[in-house]
Amino acid sequence: MNKSELIAQMAEKSGLSKKDSEKALGAFLDTVVETLKNGDKVSLVGFGTFEVRERAARTGLNPRTKEPIEIAASKAPGFKAGKGFKDEVNNKNNK
Repeated sequence: MNKSELIAQMAEKSGLSKKDSEKALGAFLDTVVETLKNGDKVSLVGFGTFEVRERAARTGLNPRTKEPIEIAASKAPGFKAGKGFKDEVNNKNNK
């Protein structure tokens, strides 16, 4: 499912217009990004948690020359699915 299909599905299930669903999705995504940029996490009980994960600096190999290169420390967004979400995905009685 791509973004436009998600918006269409959200509009159908919520009774909102596609335009309003697109605004709601955009506001949700913007809020999650801003919260993660500020170093906080977003927890949605029953769904999961969005958080920033720290990646330590490390030494890698240039695949072309096989020479060692230093890879700088960085931050990466992460998502951990909640128990309710996992249970729904694994529920055999679903479609």
